[in-house]
Amino acid sequence: MSEDPRDYDRMEKQDEKQYEKAEKHEKSWDEKWERDPVSAAVWAVILIWAGVALLVENLGLLTRFGSPRAWTLILVGAGAILILESVYRLLVPAHRRPVGGSLVVGAILLGIGLGQWLETNLVWAVVLIGVGVVALLRGIVGWD
Repeated sequence: MSEDPRDYDRMEKQDEKQYEKAEKHEKSWDEKWERDPVSAAVWAVILIWAGVALLVENLGLLTRFGSPRAWTLILVGAGAILILESVYRLLVPAHRRPVGGSLVVGAILLGIGLGQWLETNLVWAVVLIGVGVVALLRGIVGWD
């Protein structure tokens, strides 16, 4: 029995189509999860900040400043860093990405930290106002 050459061509074309589909899938996945150097730097800075805050507390250097706890400083710093990242992303078009979530998380972390440090509920009112302003601007201006 001899094989029909058309069957061989048909199988070869199917293999090429499957290969192209797989290649397209890989490209779209890579493009979607492209490395973001700003996020990597932000999380590295947050980790460094946390390490420095814990080190300063363990060395007893925080007693000079009203004795805030290291975790309070970590929360305040992480919140401020996330808010600064959002501002940077809004100002630099090359690194523009959605910032609404980072702003809200940053404000919440900042509110928790400042609330513990200042021992007042006034901070939460300011945080809620800030989150509301971000939501309003996002709806009006179209921030992502």
